[in-house]
Amino acid sequence: MTLDLFDKPAVWQQSLTPGLAPGAVVLRGLAAGNDDALLAALHSVAAKAPFRHMTTPGGFRMSVAMTNCGSLGWVTDKSGYRYSAIDPETGAQWPPMPEVFLQLAQAAAVQSGYKNFVPDSCLINRYEPGTKLSLHQDKNERDFQQPIVSVSLGLPAVFQFAGQSRADKPERVPLTHGDVVVWGGVARLNYHGVLTLKPGQHFKTGSCRFNLTFRKAA
Repeated sequence: MTLDLFDKPAVWQQSLTPGLAPGAVVLRGLAAGNDDALLAALHSVAAKAPFRHMTTPGGFRMSVAMTNCGSLGWVTDKSGYRYSAIDPETGAQWPPMPEVFLQLAQAAAVQSGYKNFVPDSCLINRYEPGTKLSLHQDKNERDFQQPIVSVSLGLPAVFQFAGQSRADKPERVPLTHGDVVVWGGVARLNYHGVLTLKPGQHFKTGSCRFNLTFRKAA
């Protein structure tokens, strides 16, 4: 597999927050051309590290099911939010990051102006109808100079992208299968989330949506 599967110019690209966060872009359909390989790799990861509903430090069960791959995985429980090299449910290391994941993340970062991005963690979220992800910041990573790369597969969703205060009004950005969002620079710590997923059927993923979030955690 070669990087040129993902290095074609994006069909459409725009700043999510013009004048506020110029480091945030949407790459429409970037992942759609190799979605079969991405989904096969995703299911291979989930076979080794099954999806689970984690618990927040406050004791609330997250509605979105999660798993990880890479040298580090993002986890949460009553002890707090953090990265761990060990899957707390299996006691084993997280599955290695599939090469097709890494190539997509790096190609998206380069197209968005972020060179030399080498993610060591991929958080995989599974959304089902009625689930959502509240506004939050990605701030458990050590190096905020590295961008976030977020890939949508399956059912359409509405991504929310706000400023660096939870009180900022978020912009609503519709995302469909294969879309990739990248943000970094001055936008790296902006609040973001996903509105409640609406019921539907996608011919590749059925009644759910998957999201791959690539980060440089360590």
